[in-house]
Amino acid sequence: MDISSSGDRTVAGRPPSLGGTALSAEWFERAKKSLAGGISSSSRLTSTGPDPYPLYMSSGSGARIRDVDGNEYLDYLLSYGSAVLGHAHPALTEGLARVLASGTMFGTCNVPEVELAELIQELVPCAELVRFANSGSEAVQGAVRAARGATGRSRLLKFEGHYHGWTDSLAISNRPTPEEAGPYEAPRAVPHSPGIPAGVVDDVVVCPWNDPEALKAVFAAHPGEFAAAVCEPIVANNACGMPAPGFLELLRDLCTAERTVLIFDEVCTGFRTGQGGAQTLFGVRPDLAVFSKALGGGLPLAAFAGVREVMEPLASGQVKHGGTYNSSPLCATAGVITLRHLADPAVTGRIDATGRQIMETIRRAARDRRIPCAVQGVGAMFQVVFTPDGQPTREYRDTFRLDRARYDAFRHELLLRGVHSNAYGLACWFVSAAVTDDELARTCEAIEESFAALV
Repeated sequence: MDISSSGDRTVAGRPPSLGGTALSAEWFERAKKSLAGGISSSSRLTSTGPDPYPLYMSSGSGARIRDVDGNEYLDYLLSYGSAVLGHAHPALTEGLARVLASGTMFGTCNVPEVELAELIQELVPCAELVRFANSGSEAVQGAVRAARGATGRSRLLKFEGHYHGWTDSLAISNRPTPEEAGPYEAPRAVPHSPGIPAGVVDDVVVCPWNDPEALKAVFAAHPGEFAAAVCEPIVANNACGMPAPGFLELLRDLCTAERTVLIFDEVCTGFRTGQGGAQTLFGVRPDLAVFSKALGGGLPLAAFAGVREVMEPLASGQVKHGGTYNSSPLCATAGVITLRHLADPAVTGRIDATGRQIMETIRRAARDRRIPCAVQGVGAMFQVVFTPDGQPTREYRDTFRLDRARYDAFRHELLLRGVHSNAYGLACWFVSAAVTDDELARTCEAIEESFAALV
């Protein structure tokens, strides 16, 4: 089957029609003959509303992406937050072209990785030492090993509904069903997928999020047992739920008292919520932090960074960590260019202001149409949740009462109007630095029209 792009058939901002994604459907049928399920990541098994196939994107520039049928969209999926500067940013394309011409990797140490580590040290409060990896999942695994190596303990504390990648160690109780979850006060450790050994599950204790008394009880029940407590400070994979006032501070205090390593999973929050990430935003310093997404500006790059006491066993070689592709010159150069832009408060300030205007537009449109919903998160990353009472979610089990069908309808109405957001109601919107005033206005117009269509 010969499939090729149909070229530019859509005027920017004009809603694509339902019949305008035929080539995506054809590509998906072709993909299913070679790729397992037709996809390379479980999160890509999405649909275009009533059409049972994902969209295939062919190009992007700034805040816009284009599919193989030529339809153009304002992009708020943003490669799950990775393309924080926008697509094909000139500084990135020019800098990476130079690396492509001189050699992308050598399996040796390189200058850009040192420059990037120094930038992370300057920006991140806990980053006394840094190690690089290729994905958030890898970096979480590295941080867990570092914590276990430093403490000599194996058990981990995680929070229900928090996502820390697909690797076995913490792929537990990410999105359990009500039947699987068990009693609220003692959640079951539920494997995310078949193929995760029982012994791994047994090493993880699950706690409700934003519940101080439950947190104290978990530590009291397992004195001196936890190598690490791991959390998403803003729960990007649970509808951008925010930490309750004082909860992160309590977690920090309990970890300090129990000599438990506190790990912030800043894969999503890192650098986009401000120069130092969530630990600066909330004023709570973890022992280790994990970064990816915005760090690489669209290239595969991740890092875990932390205090010398925990990272020293890695530094000495006592705890092993490796990777052929870790901080290759290509990816490290992308990280340096991206972080130098994000170190400018004007850049992150614009991202935040743009996102907050979109959030307020959603709130106003919902209020005007008398549709109960809440918008939660921060300007750089947020989500709309259709709760019965219009209140934000506080912990994972609040998501059981969400009107997910209404979210799906809202997302599809936006897609028809040229706004591309996450297909999953428990994920979030990401805002890039590339959104122009005109594109922001068009986004807000599409939101107003989409809410009108929901009534």
